Amino acid sequence: MDEVFKALADTHRREILDCLREDNGQTLSQLAAPLKMSRQAVTKHLVILERANLVTSVFRGREKLHYLNPVPLHEISRRWIKPFESARLETLHQLKTKLETEN
Repeated sequence: MDEVFKALADTHRREILDCLREDNGQTLSQLAAPLKMSRQAVTKHLVILERANLVTSVFRGREKLHYLNPVPLHEISRRWIKPFESARLETLHQLKTKLETEN
């Protein structure tokens, strides 16, 4: 999970993930165009994202297509977000119940 957090720490890598979320299965050139970055810079970021298992790639003929892998993000959500969300929802439920019984 450390690799995932390190990968997500960079703005450019989050932008790449956003691009893949909007249109999954893009080539290096397609990813580099809207980001105003060189292909070499995007390649360096993709290597880090692939090491963190946030991006996978598949060859289709001579093209290398990059895909977002949401599994590590889901694992972060389950471990770091859901437990806090549950406590808040329980508190809101208790408040709602108390307010409804007072009326």
